Amino acid sequence: MSNHIWGLIHHPDKEWRDINKEHETVSHLYTHHVLWYALIPVVCAFIGTTRFGWTFGGEDAFQVSVATGIGLGVIFYLLILCAVAAVGSIIHWMARKYPQRPSRAECIVFAGYTATPLLLSGVVALYPIFWLCVFAGVMGLCYTAYLLYAGTPTFLGISRKEGFILSTSTLCLGVLVLEALMIAVVVLWSMGSEHSIIWHFFK
Repeated sequence: MSNHIWGLIHHPDKEWRDINKEHETVSHLYTHHVLWYALIPVVCAFIGTTRFGWTFGGEDAFQVSVATGIGLGVIFYLLILCAVAAVGSIIHWMARKYPQRPSRAECIVFAGYTATPLLLSGVVALYPIFWLCVFAGVMGLCYTAYLLYAGTPTFLGISRKEGFILSTSTLCLGVLVLEALMIAVVVLWSMGSEHSIIWHFFK
């Protein structure tokens, strides 16, 4: 698995320079980082929704069956993998005006490491209380934004001012991708929950 996590948390500026020097391939990123860390929110959400169920501040908990949870987990996992590639492609497109524009593969690597705090925040889904998951997601998004702002100037070889402007635009578009992912997951989970309720009613 990736050996950059502690560096990104403890000294992101230095770690971004080290990552930039490695010229890591997309396949290496996925097999050593994304495929593993994307499992955190998926597995935790599966355990939480099948064992405990979602709670929204009341006493009722809404659970899904194990079979439904597996299906939703697979879809959720694939959506995360696609979202990393999509955000990397957005970064590559937005950097088109810079002379030292990185390749699309390098941008996907950058996006994969930047998304790490969001993936780690998914651990709270083990006991899926709605407000707690929202809070953890916001914290993960804030640190993701910090990594983005810290890493963009080094990654593109541009000034801090230019990096701030590009990072802000990238963050806005990245949040849209994240919101689309969350909406898709909520809709899928709602369908699974409804299916479980109907099955329980006719059982």
